[in-house]
Amino acid sequence: MRRALITALVVTAALLLGAPPAAAHPMPHSVVLLDVHETSVTARLELPSADLDLARRGEPVRTYLAAHIRPLSTDGRAWTVTVGEVAVGSAEQTSTGPYQEITATATLTPPAGGDLRHFTLGYDVIVHRVVTHTVLVSVRRDWAGGRLSSSSAQVGTIQIDNRTMTVPALRVDLGDGSRWSGLLAMVELGAEHILQGTDHLLFLLILLLPAPLLAAGGRWSGSGGPRSTVARIARTTLAFTIGHSAALAVSASTHLDLPAWPVESFIAASILVGAVHAVRPIFPGREAAVAAFFGLGHGLAFSFTLAELRLSTGRLALSLFGFNLGIELVQLALVALALPVLVAVARTRFGHRFRLTAAALTGVAAAGWLIARLGRPNPVASVADSVGTHPTVLLTALVGAAAAAVLILTRRSAATRTRHG
Repeated sequence: MRRALITALVVTAALLLGAPPAAAHPMPHSVVLLDVHETSVTARLELPSADLDLARRGEPVRTYLAAHIRPLSTDGRAWTVTVGEVAVGSAEQTSTGPYQEITATATLTPPAGGDLRHFTLGYDVIVHRVVTHTVLVSVRRDWAGGRLSSSSAQVGTIQIDNRTMTVPALRVDLGDGSRWSGLLAMVELGAEHILQGTDHLLFLLILLLPAPLLAAGGRWSGSGGPRSTVARIARTTLAFTIGHSAALAVSASTHLDLPAWPVESFIAASILVGAVHAVRPIFPGREAAVAAFFGLGHGLAFSFTLAELRLSTGRLALSLFGFNLGIELVQLALVALALPVLVAVARTRFGHRFRLTAAALTGVAAAGWLIARLGRPNPVASVADSVGTHPTVLLTALVGAAAAAVLILTRRSAATRTRHG
């Protein structure tokens, strides 16, 4: 019996000493995302449902949130807090498993003369009862501060002070804002939008693909010469610019609320039409008019980006200019790179095959997009979308092709002068 008891104690001690230390399961934290507007700040709240239920103890969610969000101006005056609709969904954070999440939007409005960019955020939602809880506060959009991208910038963290067992307010300092910062941010946003909008660029490029060629007998034939090629490309590009700029201005200024799927489907259909035209001329000589017409749909798609910013009339006008400027700068740069490639390829014996291959690939991608945007997801659309996530690779390839095309055209021109000299 003694030996058995000693053996049991030794085994138990070995198991205890060899066991890994117990670790508490990581709990999800709260997230507060701030969107800074001209006269107010919108806070998107992302709250773990279980912790929120424990903290509010049966109190209505909107009432509870309004009582525990207390922003103050630098002079101590209280802001007005209005809590909007509340929704329930699923979420998952790093190191946590899936959990139920409550999302809500609170509008924070400063008193007359209050500084919108410098204030104190009194916030103890959940934290006042769940002492281990943490709140991450970040700025998502700030037009005057030049922040419009999807990535947020962290402002600070809210958690309980273990020494005083109180929840200190967070001092929010957004720095100085200006119209110039907003304008530059909109130019950058427009440039990013066109670079990442594979469908917009593909439509323009596929429409320009047969620009160096002449239409005869329902087919594309020989080259029309550098001057006519440049003129056709310039007219088509300008018409596309006018079309999408007009639609963008009208839809954004009138706050036209359209569902996304018909607009996105229209864009996919425009690319498909362009691909067919690149194979067989269906509207020869009228590329500019077609570009302007389809440009209207592309402009409506651009307006979705501006609508998310909820800009005032003055900021909207400046933003329209900056956003369009960013789009056009990138668009012109890409057309300038594509021009020598199109001219050089059209003069080679591989030009016909290149055009048909490019048109076929574009047509397949456009068909995949159209089917997906009509409610049928498919792998073709997924692959086409993934191409747009690597704009650097595409730009590098285009620059390389443009450099090679310029070299080829220069050598041919020199050879021609030598023969005639």
